[in-house]
Amino acid sequence: MHRKSIVTFMALAGLVLAGLAQAAEPVRIGFSLSKTGMFANATPSQLNVYELWKEQVNAAGGLDVAGERRPIEFVSYDDQSNTGNAVKIYEKLITDDKVDLLLAPWGTPFHFAVAAVLERHKFPMIGNSAASVQLREIKPGYIWFPTSAIPDKIAEEMGKLLSSRGVKTVAVTNLQLPFSLEIKQFLMPVLERAGIKVVVDEAYPPGIKDMTAILIKVKNAKPDAVLSLSYPPDSVLYMMTARELGIDAPFQFVLIGPTIDFFAKMFGPAADGIVTVGHWSPHQKAWPKAKPFFDAYVAKFNTRPDYLDSALAYMSVEILEQAVAKAGLDKEKLRRVIASTTFDTINGPVRFDGVQNATTPTMFLQLQAGEAQIVWPPDQATAEIMRKPAWPAQ
Repeated sequence: MHRKSIVTFMALAGLVLAGLAQAAEPVRIGFSLSKTGMFANATPSQLNVYELWKEQVNAAGGLDVAGERRPIEFVSYDDQSNTGNAVKIYEKLITDDKVDLLLAPWGTPFHFAVAAVLERHKFPMIGNSAASVQLREIKPGYIWFPTSAIPDKIAEEMGKLLSSRGVKTVAVTNLQLPFSLEIKQFLMPVLERAGIKVVVDEAYPPGIKDMTAILIKVKNAKPDAVLSLSYPPDSVLYMMTARELGIDAPFQFVLIGPTIDFFAKMFGPAADGIVTVGHWSPHQKAWPKAKPFFDAYVAKFNTRPDYLDSALAYMSVEILEQAVAKAGLDKEKLRRVIASTTFDTINGPVRFDGVQNATTPTMFLQLQAGEAQIVWPPDQATAEIMRKPAWPAQ
């Protein structure tokens, strides 16, 4: 080979190697989750999804950044179940760590807390495990919510569901945290308009250790339905105490927790008939991506995904991935694409109206034989709703 040819070859090889090196530069994606503290038992289903998605994308050659494939690298922190910590972490991720993209923390209070950081830095983020009328009503801008489990819609559909079941009396217990409180705010007028009498109305603080006194009131009132507006720790406490006391209402709703795999495993047949919030199921044949996600999650973690938070987390990364493929990493281009595009997800098509998912109906699930089935509305159902059976003998 002539010297000139060798030099030319080496120069070309250098350009190729430089191009490969540049293409291999990772996309750094930051987030915080509550790995410790009172919400730690709720966050693994979300973190698992993030890890599964990263593995899938990297195995496929990397994230498509406007036509260029780049591997994903996570920058993550433990917010210790403290919203103040989350604010500092997201500020750090943007200003010090200089991440390219952000994933959401867990829960409504944490989304509330970081929303101002996103707005200040004009940094787009797809939310997931959160919903709030209040957040929907403020200036949209840089945060979006793929969930249809918005408090006012939950209240409206709950009224329809209860009326369809012939419910005349209801007991309401609620945790004093934003999501529960917002649902209750909209639910009470809906119940009144539906002619459903509230025979118990009890609120309790985060970290409650004993619900006996509250649930004795519920048992004595003999309601047709019990609505426990609870988070995972007190959802477990509700189930244990309601079973112990023998609360036999034929309709029992537990807000957050029943869709997490540990719940069905912990309570077994005692969980059958419990209704909960959620709008995803691997059994919905109209969503072709649903079952493959379910199978991949089970294969990797040997447990089922949370039908609420895991589904929402995966929807959020699907949306982000599709937006980045169109817009690259430019924050304003990303914002415009997210705000104007219809995305293909495991929950079907998703399009945003302001910050809210404008396409997915508000739904409810019910545990049946250990499996969460969509039971409301009827046109989305994967199974018919059933009366809650008697608690099995302990």
